[in-house]
Amino acid sequence: MLGLLRHIWTLAVLVLFAVGCTASSGVYHTVERGQTLYRIGQVYGVGVDQLARVNRLQDRSQLQVGQKLFVPGASAVRPVPSSVATVNRTAPAPRPRQAAASAAPARAAQQKPSAASPESQLSSAPSPHSVAAPAARGDFIWPVRGSVVKQFAKNGDQANKGIEIAVADGSTVVASAAGKVTYSGDGIKGYGNLIILRHDNTFFTVYGFNKKNLVQSGSFVSQGQSIALAGQPPAGGSARLHFEIRRGREAVNPLGLLP
Repeated sequence: MLGLLRHIWTLAVLVLFAVGCTASSGVYHTVERGQTLYRIGQVYGVGVDQLARVNRLQDRSQLQVGQKLFVPGASAVRPVPSSVATVNRTAPAPRPRQAAASAAPARAAQQKPSAASPESQLSSAPSPHSVAAPAARGDFIWPVRGSVVKQFAKNGDQANKGIEIAVADGSTVVASAAGKVTYSGDGIKGYGNLIILRHDNTFFTVYGFNKKNLVQSGSFVSQGQSIALAGQPPAGGSARLHFEIRRGREAVNPLGLLP
């Protein structure tokens, strides 16, 4: 009987040890200048929500240089490229109190969102010339698989700020990159149900003509996460996805960045 109890106790200790080892599997990544939670998650293949939850982050956008983040499931520390170049941090000259107070209403009026156009949802984005954020082919993935039926055109009568991809009605739309949902709704004319994601403070992706949005404004999504079901344009026609990539306020051709 004593031998049996000892055997059971040994098995229990081994099980607890194995569970402890599994739970602690991962590495600690030291945050370097210019790195964001989005980009760290992309490199390690871990969702932003999971990283924030494991490390008990209250503000996911404010990482500190030298801060150690536990990355669950990772087997080795990986190099993470900087998401943005160093910005000139020279403090501006202080303004007189009266001038600052009078300028506040003007700034508020400029930043007030409007449902008239998608630009209003991107008005708080930095100018593409004020922050250098490199992006390369492969940083974004295709949100759906299908044929491109309308090409990007920056100027002219056929101007189109993105591309349109033909898909089956109800097809799953995924996030092209990890980011934060800054808009999810149907209040912008011509886009139907629309989702806008913000990535690394400079890039945005836009997903229009959705049959149904699956994420809410303010939530964080991982690259490849399902965010919507594809539908038809408000004007009618076959099912398709309207997809844009923007660098600040400037629309860029998605085909130059997609793999």
